[in-house]
Amino acid sequence: MLSKRIVSCLDVRDGRLAKSVRFVDTRDIGDPVETARKYYLDGLDELVFYDITASSDNRAIMIDVVRRVAEQVFIPFSVGGGLRTVEDCSRVLLAGAEKINVNSAAVKNPLLISQAAYAFGAQAVVLSMDVLKVPVSPTIPSGYEIVINGGRTPMGLDAIQWARRGEELGAGELVVNSIDADGTRQGYELTLTRQIAEAVGIPVVASGGGGTPEHLYDVLTEGKADAALVASMLHYNEYTIAEIKSYLTGRGLKIRPIA
Repeated sequence: MLSKRIVSCLDVRDGRLAKSVRFVDTRDIGDPVETARKYYLDGLDELVFYDITASSDNRAIMIDVVRRVAEQVFIPFSVGGGLRTVEDCSRVLLAGAEKINVNSAAVKNPLLISQAAYAFGAQAVVLSMDVLKVPVSPTIPSGYEIVINGGRTPMGLDAIQWARRGEELGAGELVVNSIDADGTRQGYELTLTRQIAEAVGIPVVASGGGGTPEHLYDVLTEGKADAALVASMLHYNEYTIAEIKSYLTGRGLKIRPIA
């Protein structure tokens, strides 16, 4: 059995580390480069960097910040935000990222996924999905809708169907972020995560809502996620990576040890 992974997310706005609740009330909470280095040294398995306003502002990603973070970490590092073309993705990889995250641009142009997978390999292509719970309808049979542009634009696209489509197009991994749970620290959206994990054959990273180590255990078991993304738990010094890993190991999960 593969080890479950602990991933942290750096949401970056205007070059600074930011945190929001349900995609609103975004606050400056520090330096992303210093934070990335600390988490790497503390034993984090993987790091995700999002330029959270690049898509909504219709601008390119802040490549200098990506490069400075990449210089500080020696763990898998993926980057998203404002990646609209294969050339955009290539610049991020050349700046030191190992994976690219596509989200809004992929919804608008699904061929971006297959083009990136052809250029860089499926293992380097992550499809990130921002998902909002909505009433069940013929268009959204699962009751989970894809929303883009930092949670601003609902797309009338069913999340489960989009996850399957993303895998078919060549994505090697999915990050499933529940907007309803984002930043609440009340637990992950287990139903959403489980439905997507059961619908695809590629790794699923659960995002949004982690507040305690027990929440991670729940989403890695009941939610069937391959990895759990944490932000507030670490950003606000509520838990250390060692404490989280110790708890999960104690509950019987296979977790990568801290060197």
